[in-house]
Amino acid sequence: MSAGGLNAQAPAGLERIVLASGNAGKIREFRRLFEAYGTELVPQGELGVPEAPEPHCTFIENALAKARHASRLTGLPALADDSGLCVPALGGAPGVYSARYAQMQGGEKSDAANNACLVQALAGKEDRRAFYVAVLVLVRHADDPHPLVADGVWHGEVVDSPRGEHGFGYDPHFFLPQENLTAAEMAPELKNRISHRALAWQALAARLAQA
Repeated sequence: MSAGGLNAQAPAGLERIVLASGNAGKIREFRRLFEAYGTELVPQGELGVPEAPEPHCTFIENALAKARHASRLTGLPALADDSGLCVPALGGAPGVYSARYAQMQGGEKSDAANNACLVQALAGKEDRRAFYVAVLVLVRHADDPHPLVADGVWHGEVVDSPRGEHGFGYDPHFFLPQENLTAAEMAPELKNRISHRALAWQALAARLAQA
């Protein structure tokens, strides 16, 4: 995927960015998104940066905390993503707790456990609507007073039986009626055009073009 159809050239000072994530799936997706942009994206783990606390109840606050943390420890510009699945029938859960949904209920921290908890929580509920949210925050330095912020929302619904081998997280249970596919059944090229993270990236790329 190109940078939202924009000239693929990183603005001055953003040729090398630390990615404030240790999630292998996110690292793969972001590296694909940045390939055409001329930016070296370095996962924070490769630079010895531990995960930052995520104490906040909103995606944007957590993303900003993670970006500032990675930038402060590396001296590099930092990109952070906070994302998750929101289900209206569950009051917006799992939301910012998507990665540790099962763990918070006494289970293990894994995609399989999270998906099992989600399906169980929705048992007997007719409303299966769900939407993925991704918020991206880019700071030029740890105390950047004007971070670049972008978000994307991807609407679908939850299915009980997992389908597909691609993706990660809740993707096997996140069904897109218009595509007749779950996110895990999509080829990466398609997902990287229409997903919440892709939409957030397109919005961020537009802002970078003006930076």
